[in-house]
Amino acid sequence: MAREIVLDTETTGFDPRTGDRMIEVGCIEIDDLLPTGRTFHRLIHPERDIPAGAIAVHGITLEKLRDAPKFAEVAADLLEFIGDAPVIAHNASFDRAFINHELGLCGQLLIEEARWIDTLQMAQMRFPGMANSLDALCRRFKISLTERSLHGALIDARLLSDVYLELKGGKARSLELVAHSDDTGGPDGPRRHGSRSTPLAPRLTDAEVQAHAAFVAAELGDQALWLKA
Repeated sequence: MAREIVLDTETTGFDPRTGDRMIEVGCIEIDDLLPTGRTFHRLIHPERDIPAGAIAVHGITLEKLRDAPKFAEVAADLLEFIGDAPVIAHNASFDRAFINHELGLCGQLLIEEARWIDTLQMAQMRFPGMANSLDALCRRFKISLTERSLHGALIDARLLSDVYLELKGGKARSLELVAHSDDTGGPDGPRRHGSRSTPLAPRLTDAEVQAHAAFVAAELGDQALWLKA
């Protein structure tokens, strides 16, 4: 698995072609279907008013954005964080339209459509005919919504990262004690995963390693199962 970016936006409305603008962007980095802890979050001044209907959804007023940067001031940092990774969004055409509209306004290269992964389409294929909003998927996968009283780009990106991992089987990884020649799995078969692309650093100190080795040698001797593992 490669590095991927889960992204969400909040906006003044539904369509950038009619003058709506982006006011918040949040990103979560995942690697090998595991969150890395790296995030990107910015509030953005839209250079226009924010309708009451939009404020009712995300709670972001123009007063809150009084000192926020314009998109052109954060575009380079956003693109650097995303890099060449695929971008995951729920109803991706919505977020893609706003991101690319803002990038176009400040003369930046657009993020091409082929790089976007739409979790709404993934959910519709897995749960046809069912409610597949982000809220509905969180409830279906028993992902807590307690921190989400209003929509927020970073909060929603965090929730979406959990939903995406569930849709990909990332939270259903089973412990397997034998190797398998086929690790792809079918749509209804077991989903198997290889090792991390970037192994975690060891957390034991040298003193702890030496103390453990001394304990095994003194107390368990040559017959210690630890030495045979």
